[in-house]
Amino acid sequence: MSVKYTQDHEWIRTEGGTAAVVGITVHAQDALGDVVYVDLPEVGKRYAKGDVAGVVESVKAAADVYMPLDGTVTEVNEALRADPSLANSDPLGNGWFFKVALADASALDALMDETAYTAFAQNA
Repeated sequence: MSVKYTQDHEWIRTEGGTAAVVGITVHAQDALGDVVYVDLPEVGKRYAKGDVAGVVESVKAAADVYMPLDGTVTEVNEALRADPSLANSDPLGNGWFFKVALADASALDALMDETAYTAFAQNA
């Protein structure tokens, strides 16, 4: 399983083939503070890279969640909808936002790996 990162502070983890899981990074949840609400995308809807696929709201701010790559949402994290604080307590695990069937898995190569994202986030 490979994890890649976007400049908008989303992570995407492949689950084999074109299946992937998307969430917000530790840096994003740190910047937001305590998450109190999430608006998740519609299952079955196709999004283009960069489209707003959801919203995360905290006590400090609201931020859009962007689709990291072209694809169709296959599942949303209902546990996160019920308990938005999972985005803070486990952003890279149980705090995932949605699953997606990627239109082109090779597009993952254009995203940042962990080393590149860590350097990027330090300057963000």
